[in-house]
Amino acid sequence: MTDVASDFRQPRRYVRLDTILRLRWLAALGQLVAIFIVAQGLEFDVPIVPCVTIVTFSALLNLALQIAFNPMQRLEPAYAAALLAFNIVELGGLLYFTGGLQNPFSFLFLAPVLISATVLPIRLTIALGCLAVACASALFFYHLPLPWDADDPLVLPPIYLIGVWLSILLAIGVTSLYAFQVTEEARQLSDALAATELVLTREQHLTQLDGLAAAAAHELGTPLSTIFLISRELEKTVHDAAIAGDLKTLREQAQRCRDILSKIAQLSSSGAPFDTMKLSTLIEEAVAPHRDFGINIKVRLAVAATPEPVAARNPAILYGVGNILENAVDFAHQTVEVNAWWNAETVEVVVSDDGPGIAPDMLKRIGEPYLSRRRGADEAQNPRGGLGLGVFIARTLLERTGAKVSFTNRTFPDHGAVVQIVWPRERFEEAAPGDETES
Repeated sequence: MTDVASDFRQPRRYVRLDTILRLRWLAALGQLVAIFIVAQGLEFDVPIVPCVTIVTFSALLNLALQIAFNPMQRLEPAYAAALLAFNIVELGGLLYFTGGLQNPFSFLFLAPVLISATVLPIRLTIALGCLAVACASALFFYHLPLPWDADDPLVLPPIYLIGVWLSILLAIGVTSLYAFQVTEEARQLSDALAATELVLTREQHLTQLDGLAAAAAHELGTPLSTIFLISRELEKTVHDAAIAGDLKTLREQAQRCRDILSKIAQLSSSGAPFDTMKLSTLIEEAVAPHRDFGINIKVRLAVAATPEPVAARNPAILYGVGNILENAVDFAHQTVEVNAWWNAETVEVVVSDDGPGIAPDMLKRIGEPYLSRRRGADEAQNPRGGLGLGVFIARTLLERTGAKVSFTNRTFPDHGAVVQIVWPRERFEEAAPGDETES
């Protein structure tokens, strides 16, 4: 599980140059339209030359970037942040000539920081936020008058401008933090689901390889038997000692190949894609890899009036139950218990351990991808212990087969975690490899 987590835990925070350029072209167009409306439509005295110069410089930079670089290439985070920083400085320059914080467009300082919060690392977003706040603070003191009717000038009280500055500051902080959190959770969920699909695909491929091995053993068995029989008959009729020795070697090697194929067929016979397995067999196969870690694993099957449920061999169920068992073994002090029972309606498997249990603040969040917290003394002694992507994948795979997975702790004075897996019996018995029906 560690390998899979490492493949997906560090998403690449790259953004395409084309995306930034489209936003910059849109901003330049909007700025020109605003200048034109204020100057020509409202007939306010706008310093057109410096404003148009700033917008023109921005447009020329966009054009140079489009010519010099492939717009489809993905920018390193630092370069994307530099372009967003230029947007902030450019907006600050325009606002300097058009009233500073008195200009209602001053809230556009939020846009570059919000974009950064969705695609760039947190450190760069904080830097851009600080730059935006610095520009807004400078504009509070230094700016040209707001373009307005000369006969009826607009004078805003300082307390109002302080409120505008404070609202910009809070908007940058709160909305950026919210956008970053939502984007990060969506990214983690997407990566974890991709890891889930990878694990399920690996398990299905292994099952298919078992079937292929069985088919190969069957197909190669006949020609090897023929070689073995012919070489044995020739060995009886040939009197030349050298040729007889070669024939004996050929017969022995053919027999060796037959023995190897026989072992492959025996190993694969229980793992063919269309085999079925009883619940007890499924549990034993999931438990077997974890018996040699110094933890006593007790398996108990309740006697029921109905026949034992039988399901198609399903890599999702095997991996999911196996991963939960692995976590139980990792955290257990001495014993892990696996209890199973069934009736005509349901099939239930409960895995419990005598470890430290699940922290109360984590119980409702178990099953989220990349779940982490400060580790206690018991957990710190266990380098393998952890709940996050592995449990998420196990839970997702089991729920796809129709199971309901719940996590609790043992009742005091006992201690340890309890994982309950419950299937509707009909869904359990019809579960097949590749089943992707959502529960």
